[in-house]
Amino acid sequence: MSAEAQTQPLWKPGRTLLEQSNLKKYMDWLFVKKGLYFRSYHDLWDWSVTDLEDFWESLWNYFNIKSHDLYLEVLQRPLTGFIGTRWFTRSKLNYAEHIFRNKTKDRPAIIFQAERSEPVEISWETLEAEVAAVSTWLKQRGVKPGDRVAAILPNIPEAVVAFLATNAVGAVWSSCSPDFGKPAITERFAQIEPKVLFTVDGYVYNGKTYDITTFAGELSAALPSVADTVLITNIFSETRPDRFTAWDDILHFENFGIDFEPVAFDHPIWILYSSGTTAKPKAITHSVGGCLIEHMKALALHQNVKPGDRYFWYSTTGWMMWNYALSSLLCGATLVMYDGAPAYPSSQVLWTLAERAKITHFGSGAAFFIASMKSGVSITSERLNHLETIGSTGSPLPPEAFEWIYKQVKKDVWLISLSGGTDVCSAFVGGCPLLPVYAGEIQSRMLGARIEAFDENGKPVLNELGEMVITQPMPSMPIYFWNDEDDEKYVSSYFEMYPHVWRHGDWIKITDRKSVIIYGRSDATLNRGGVRIGTAEIYRAVESIPEVKDSLAVYLEKSNGEGTISLFIVLAKDKELTEDLKKQIKDTLRTQYSPRHVPDTIEQVGDIPYTINGKKMEAPMKRILMGQDPAKCINIDTMRNPESLKAFI
Repeated sequence: MSAEAQTQPLWKPGRTLLEQSNLKKYMDWLFVKKGLYFRSYHDLWDWSVTDLEDFWESLWNYFNIKSHDLYLEVLQRPLTGFIGTRWFTRSKLNYAEHIFRNKTKDRPAIIFQAERSEPVEISWETLEAEVAAVSTWLKQRGVKPGDRVAAILPNIPEAVVAFLATNAVGAVWSSCSPDFGKPAITERFAQIEPKVLFTVDGYVYNGKTYDITTFAGELSAALPSVADTVLITNIFSETRPDRFTAWDDILHFENFGIDFEPVAFDHPIWILYSSGTTAKPKAITHSVGGCLIEHMKALALHQNVKPGDRYFWYSTTGWMMWNYALSSLLCGATLVMYDGAPAYPSSQVLWTLAERAKITHFGSGAAFFIASMKSGVSITSERLNHLETIGSTGSPLPPEAFEWIYKQVKKDVWLISLSGGTDVCSAFVGGCPLLPVYAGEIQSRMLGARIEAFDENGKPVLNELGEMVITQPMPSMPIYFWNDEDDEKYVSSYFEMYPHVWRHGDWIKITDRKSVIIYGRSDATLNRGGVRIGTAEIYRAVESIPEVKDSLAVYLEKSNGEGTISLFIVLAKDKELTEDLKKQIKDTLRTQYSPRHVPDTIEQVGDIPYTINGKKMEAPMKRILMGQDPAKCINIDTMRNPESLKAFI
């Protein structure tokens, strides 16, 4: 990264954004309606995390959230802590109903492309008719508010239809990507006892076809609670179990439109799952109202999504970004979906989609942008005239990737790096249309998210590496974990280190300009002589070396309080780990960062272990290398590449 990039912004908002963004309009509204004037975004943020009731109530009014009953209290807090916090008590609403407030004949609801097809448009009229049919069928099959509906579906429009229908009747949605293994899906869905299961006959990925009809039948039989299994024909397989209901038959179900079921603000909307790298995945349950108001805030104010925009985020149905992207429909945007591999038949495929579908907001995991940068994809920015924002999440986006986007993709695009998680189905830190973008930095802490960096004494620090904590509740925090008696798992997940303060598990630095830098997971953070080092710094330096394709750094503690840093690297084709290359790696780390960053050992491996959602499995590898039983450290069904474990066990 150039020295200039550290002091000079890569992007600044233009006059139009400064004066006409949704965030600016919201600030103007606060002045007119509430008499509140804020000189800067940071002043607005201070108010949003200090006066919680007024802030969240202002969003309720600004977004004109429809409730079928008046709320009594904006915020009802427990005697201590976060768990049990209640928002907008007595209100009754429906998430899907808010989405269909935006139906129009002027633009499609969804644009969809699969690996083997051309983009197709799905009108709001078609979406409404299909949701009406499926929701009517669900009711006739006895699905009631609170019942669970599970899905093994790829990122196809039918998944959106099934979710909206489920939500319309007040049931609870939960989905897994079909590339999950049967044990992984079974242990997730067995916890929540779904009444209905939606599945496909198969899916296509990376040019290969995978038939899962037999697997779906076995799963259905393994879940005694499932009364109906619905099969969506996706790859035109010839076999269909007799006990399955055909999706096409449901679409012809007679209905009289969508009957939206109002539910309480804290009624469950969906169940997401922790990665399950160690114990059984935790079933994280979110509320209808919490996700509704949070997603409106996050997408409209922090990403400036407007009616008529086209919103895309590359995801599977097993990642919370699927739910997050779907909420762009709340803002009146057209949802752009892609099902398939991000680099098949070439690394250009998603960039070509951005051009052809005239995408306004283009998002993916950081790994995608790093891969695009390394593969040298050819992008003609003139063809991306409609592109206003690029979003990145999943892992820290290195400064080099920031600079590559501005040099090779589009010089005037607003790059939004954001970070949050399945835990809140949103982001804690992310974009701001009023602030500049600096290489390697996330622009801001998001409104209503009181993020601090705590030192080892539990005190907030500025411009120092610290533990990321959230010190005030947010509506989209989990209402509970499914089947978690006395909230034991909930407490152990977030509140053990600091009483009544949410510890998220990331190392961060809040800079003097109030931007945020994330250094990696705190439970995998390296410690050299008391100095904490984020793994992202190691990867940034090591993976800049052409011979290095991928890497994993692990800190192994010793009983005497000391420890060693072990670096595992994957090399480019036909390359070998020579002493000269080891020296180059060490010299690069020493030069770019410090002697403390230099690993004690460097080993070549065939592959780095990743979760299905594309995250390096740092903490499980650390536990295995410390001598723990691999079977207790990791569930291979949650892995993208389980064969990579051989080098570590």
